[in-house]
Amino acid sequence: MSVHRFDDHLEHPVFRAISEAAGELHLRAFVIGGFVRDLLLARPSKDIDVVVEGSGIELARAVAKKRGPEVKVSYFKNFGTAMLRWGEWEVEFVGARKESYQRNSRKPIVEDGTLEDDQKRRDFTINALSLSLQPEDFGVLYDPFNGLEDLDHQIIRTPLDPDITYSDDPLRMLRAIRFASQLNFVIEKESLTAIERNRDRVDILSQERITEELNKIVRSPIPSVGFRLLFDTGLLPLIFPEMQSLHGVETVNGKSHKDNFYHTLQVLDNLSMHSEDLWLRWSAILHDIAKPATKRFDPQAGWTFHGHEDRGARMVPKIFRKLRLPTDHKMKFVQKMVQLHLRPIALTKTTVTDSGIRRLLFEAGNDLEALMMLCEADITSKNEFKVKRYKRNYELVRQKLREVEEKDRLRNWQPPISGTEIMQTFDLKPCRAVGDLKQAIRDAILDGEIPNEYEAARTFMLAKADSMGLSVHQDSTFQENKS
Repeated sequence: MSVHRFDDHLEHPVFRAISEAAGELHLRAFVIGGFVRDLLLARPSKDIDVVVEGSGIELARAVAKKRGPEVKVSYFKNFGTAMLRWGEWEVEFVGARKESYQRNSRKPIVEDGTLEDDQKRRDFTINALSLSLQPEDFGVLYDPFNGLEDLDHQIIRTPLDPDITYSDDPLRMLRAIRFASQLNFVIEKESLTAIERNRDRVDILSQERITEELNKIVRSPIPSVGFRLLFDTGLLPLIFPEMQSLHGVETVNGKSHKDNFYHTLQVLDNLSMHSEDLWLRWSAILHDIAKPATKRFDPQAGWTFHGHEDRGARMVPKIFRKLRLPTDHKMKFVQKMVQLHLRPIALTKTTVTDSGIRRLLFEAGNDLEALMMLCEADITSKNEFKVKRYKRNYELVRQKLREVEEKDRLRNWQPPISGTEIMQTFDLKPCRAVGDLKQAIRDAILDGEIPNEYEAARTFMLAKADSMGLSVHQDSTFQENKS
């Protein structure tokens, strides 16, 4: 068997320090897992996993002493692990172990073991690769499952029987798909069918772990790779049924609608070529999420999805809560994108009016460029003429947005008359009339009836209030200060 040496990849001082400390303690130590995989793929990584035949904590303590008193070691005695930082590098030490599982849990029963035992418990052959840190064979690759060959052929394969691997820890099914999506690798046929056979085992996983893997798929260079695998293996309806519901084409009287699942994947891929923003990518995933709920067939118009943007925006919080995604400003951003994603498209189909542009500027605010990126990614027609026409129209919309923005200063704009001023001017308590007046002022400015200026807005407010039967309160503070 040929010996592969990669000692030239281990030139950083941390590896020599570990090697020296392990030799002094008569321990065998190896770099293992993702760091080795990424090293051989020339992918940057600063997270080093060191497996030790013996005490990982003892070796970490000895390495820290060599580095100096400034190095602090974090100990996790319950897990038999320790972690230290060496400059930008984060090094975790763990004793080699072997594992066995019970049916109702993915938490293994752990015993001390050898390097070979530790490699057998790894999820995939490409993650079982290890490099020796012993002085006598420093940098030699230990690869009992031909992981280097799988790396060369871009294959995801389990070291042992995939049914046992996935049943023992079903998170590995999602990790297989995530690695295939991140690396653009192929899952070996038997491993792929084993995922399908064991898919129901995901019910023992926590939602947080599922969503962590889902987010890594969303962040992939071509996210559709992962979502197609989730769909093909039957995992998608178990972990994200709302997205599964987008799949399918219905035909009535010879009229069909597009498959919104594959359309969504194309939009996601289109967007991913231009943005790494996780939440903008989630906006692409959810932009048509309400189409199944709003689908109707009209004999004249064919298939319609009226109001799917409003319904979709209302679905976003429930989906985020269910997936344990953050329900803060990130969710609000996704909601806004889903709510507004048809607006620029509508402007391209009609004459672009200043009124429509003002409203888009006002409602999108600082997220306007993100919205435009989403809308341009939403062009998935196979008709090249249509694609070119839409892109030309979008450029016209962008030009008009720039012109109106320079003229009217409406981005993140608030109407010049506040609700407090309305209440004090007409001696009102909070009521519907206050909201109606504020809305009327906003609409008048957005529709171009009056300029975006205080005096014009106040004059309009007084006239509108008069038509509503409201009288100016004589002691109005705002009237005295502003008139």
